[in-house]
Amino acid sequence: MQITELTRRLAVAETIAARAGALALRYFHDRDSLHIEAKRTLQDMVSEADREVETLIRDALSAAFPDDALLGEEHGISPGTSGLTWVIDPIDGTAPFLAGLPGWCVSIGACDADGPVIGVIVAPVLDETFTAARGVPTRLNGIEVRVADRLDLTTGLVGIGANDRVPAPKVGLMLSDLMAAGANWTRYGSGALMLAWVAAGRLVGYVEPRMSAWDCMAAYCLIEQAGGQVLAFPLDEAITRPAPVAGARPGTFDEVLRLTRVDDIVYWEG
Repeated sequence: MQITELTRRLAVAETIAARAGALALRYFHDRDSLHIEAKRTLQDMVSEADREVETLIRDALSAAFPDDALLGEEHGISPGTSGLTWVIDPIDGTAPFLAGLPGWCVSIGACDADGPVIGVIVAPVLDETFTAARGVPTRLNGIEVRVADRLDLTTGLVGIGANDRVPAPKVGLMLSDLMAAGANWTRYGSGALMLAWVAAGRLVGYVEPRMSAWDCMAAYCLIEQAGGQVLAFPLDEAITRPAPVAGARPGTFDEVLRLTRVDDIVYWEG
């Protein structure tokens, strides 16, 4: 797809993300009235806010690009014929959202057969919007940003994600190995938002042993266009299944993988 067309689609996605963020923020301010349900586990929650925000995004994308496929956390996958798939997380960080914390975001990404091509992440409480497309630099509120150039594992922060899909003892060992290497780590609600912070140079890296495409696709585009590296996410039929996720600044990426082993499927599933 030509860069002019990607730029056009990015602009549309940014407009849709702003609308979705405004709707999510209204629900956030009225969160005590939301009906909340558990999905896979009691730690995996959903509310009507998640569903309504995703519906807004899907309807708007379908109207603008009827030939594109859609994949969303709440409403699944809809096929397309263009070769481009929009990947949507209406509210990444539902737990902090429901708890009244700022660490959540709206994530709209797109990918083709070669990987991520568009990324838009809106953090409404923080009033921040991250955007990028293949060949288009990453921007935060319109200002170009890059991955960290001076910080490393011992002077910066590594974002960490984990969930019930991976063994707790191995998560503990991952953190222990990072600390033994002198790394400082942090956890801040939304994985998508922490990945965006890698692109903005706020974190030197982010890792999560099992993550879904809708959590990382938009941020992967942000990181790549900001000069960082990412662990390729499976595409085709595998795009609907969780996979290991990592993104970091050059010079830190390989070290993060070595210390965390998130790319070792056998290790995490054994």
